Amino acid sequence: MFQIGLLNKISPVGLERFDRQKYIYHADIERPDAILVRSASMHEMEFADNLLAIGRAGAGVNNIPVDRCAEQGIVVFNTPGANANAVKELVILGMLISSRKVPDALQWVQTLKGQGDEVTKLVEKGKSQFIGPEIAGKTLGVIGLGAIGVLVANAAAALGMKVLGYDPFISVDGAWNLSSEVKHVTSLNEIFQQSDYLTLHVPQTKETKGMVNESSIALMKTGARILNFARGGLVDTADVCAALENGKLSAYVTDFAEDALLGVKGVIALPHLGASTPESEDNCAKMAAKELMDYLEDGNIVHSVNFPNAVMPRSGAHRVCIIHQNVPAVIAKISTRFSEDGINIENMLNQSRGNYAYTMLDTNSEISDELLATLQQAKEIIRVRML
Repeated sequence: MFQIGLLNKISPVGLERFDRQKYIYHADIERPDAILVRSASMHEMEFADNLLAIGRAGAGVNNIPVDRCAEQGIVVFNTPGANANAVKELVILGMLISSRKVPDALQWVQTLKGQGDEVTKLVEKGKSQFIGPEIAGKTLGVIGLGAIGVLVANAAAALGMKVLGYDPFISVDGAWNLSSEVKHVTSLNEIFQQSDYLTLHVPQTKETKGMVNESSIALMKTGARILNFARGGLVDTADVCAALENGKLSAYVTDFAEDALLGVKGVIALPHLGASTPESEDNCAKMAAKELMDYLEDGNIVHSVNFPNAVMPRSGAHRVCIIHQNVPAVIAKISTRFSEDGINIENMLNQSRGNYAYTMLDTNSEISDELLATLQQAKEIIRVRML
């Protein structure tokens, strides 16, 4: 029976996916076979040698020591796209409330409490300070055309905006799902220069950290509005605050509040609400549970952030799954060892990603513990598992 540790409150809709005849799940398991997590930080955790996988019910994995997990043969999964609609809706909301100065208007109207019959007159007199543009006909630049970026681009086009999309690594699915009304551009500078609104939908990496900064802001239209519902570090906070103060930018809408942004005129800081919908939490939990079950029971890897995708239908009575270094001759060593025991390999799949590789083998022959132990002892082999 597999034991699943829970580090956060996980949607019951997702947990119900686990067959209670095969799985136990709760927060107090000492040596879990897998862990389900949302936002809890795992960087200080020590992992038992039996831990096989971590399922992140969400897209970002900054709270997980992904590289260390790879070194220990622990497959880390995330759930890309499960919260995409929730984030898309919040991005559209961000564009609208930043254009029409809705937060400021809401705060101001509350100051009229106690004015009695004068409220109506005061509203008519004071509303002009909150005039803002419509989004129809304006240009939206979308940087990153993954699951969320595509939904945002399509929704904006449907609302009558001119949409520019930038993503040199767009997937086939992303390209197919993208509206024909979205213009795909090949230069970040072009997006910076032409956009009235700019929305970010890329992961934070060494290349993307601080991509919105003094230099890129200088290329933008005066009065542009920036939306960041991806990662706080994509934007240089000091540079954005300076641009808001000098009038180069009209608004910065972010889901990543920090002290330096609070109280700054033109900043709309939300408390990380992107995936905070019951539908999103349910979707993420269901996807994460499915990924863990597929890996624990059949060895298939889908949506891992540290190992390659690898899916192979069962074609034998026994399956051996091997995580190893992506170096020459490993496959030859594995197949030779099987051959020495007279084992016929019915089917085999090998996939690699960076420094790591994953091999699955199906056979109808009995596999000895000695064979598995020999494989595990090889210096290139990280983990061997028989299903």
